[in-house]
Amino acid sequence: MPKFIFVYHGGSAPQSEAEQQQVMAAWGAWMGGLGAALADGGAPVGLSKTVSATGVADDGGPNPASGYSIVEAPDQAAAVTMAQGCPILDAGGSVEVAEIHQM
Repeated sequence: MPKFIFVYHGGSAPQSEAEQQQVMAAWGAWMGGLGAALADGGAPVGLSKTVSATGVADDGGPNPASGYSIVEAPDQAAAVTMAQGCPILDAGGSVEVAEIHQM
């Protein structure tokens, strides 16, 4: 079955310990709901550097990644449906969904 990467962009950080626990519970519930389709839960990522032919930018670019996960799905439409339940959407973020091509 094809694999898809979910690249998370943006989203707000929890402001309190209670909010952090709610956010973690929402992520855990969403990932748990994906079941066997979740191939790699991934992780949050730190601020990236963007490397281009003209140099290196320290700001992560115009829409820096904030994390990733990998899922298995029959097609991209099914992967998009999975991503539509992601808690980052409630925090103002977005999910980029792309098929991982085997080489």
